[in-house]
Amino acid sequence: MANKFSVFVSKVHKAPLFMQSFLLTRFFNFTVKFAGTTGVKIEKVTHQQTVLTLKNTKTVRNHIGGVHAIAAAVLAESATGIVFGMNVPDHCVPLLKSMTIHYQRRMVGSLTAVANMTLAQIESIEQQDKGELMVPVTITDESGQQPIECEMQWAWVSKKR
Repeated sequence: MANKFSVFVSKVHKAPLFMQSFLLTRFFNFTVKFAGTTGVKIEKVTHQQTVLTLKNTKTVRNHIGGVHAIAAAVLAESATGIVFGMNVPDHCVPLLKSMTIHYQRRMVGSLTAVANMTLAQIESIEQQDKGELMVPVTITDESGQQPIECEMQWAWVSKKR
């Protein structure tokens, strides 16, 4: 099942490899303005997985030099929202229902978020006009460790006419 977003992504995947991340990031940051303020960069998008990065730059640093907690949360929300949005039909609206974040330790350097959806989750979205599901995301920092654990529960409902 294709929606407008997944059609756009498939067209971008036909562009030269060196342009794909730039085009996807520009489109996403234009659409989701707040994500653009943090500097979230899209590395990979498929129906089952997204990979995003966030550099530890001056604009997203906290008082101890790590990525600010809220910037890391935006990264997690963006990663899960993109993979979820790839699968929600155009006649439905994707909504973040809840997010739970446990900060385990100080974040070291830049962050990478990997969000995944299973085929069973995708089939559930295709077969129902509304529902909700947990989209797992793993955030790692430059040390290779997971400084935060996140749970993002997404829902979809039919658009009101």
